[in-house]
Amino acid sequence: MRLSDLPKGASAVVERVEDAHPNDPIAQRLRDLGFVTGENVRLVARGPIGKDPLLIQIGSTRFALRRSEAERVSVTVQEKVA
Repeated sequence: MRLSDLPKGASAVVERVEDAHPNDPIAQRLRDLGFVTGENVRLVARGPIGKDPLLIQIGSTRFALRRSEAERVSVTVQEKVA
């Protein structure tokens, strides 16, 4: 699943950040910000009518990402524990 498709409020684990082309600076910047394999993320909010930006939380840090940026991040949804 793509980070951009995560339901609001859902938590997930980053699988990988995919490069759109060789030496993709946006993909590298996402990795530098902490979007790395095994990191927990949560979609906090979406822009008006489900548009940009997406508010993503990693640990205690929040980032506003464009949908096109979030589409580069593959995640696995975490199951809620009762």
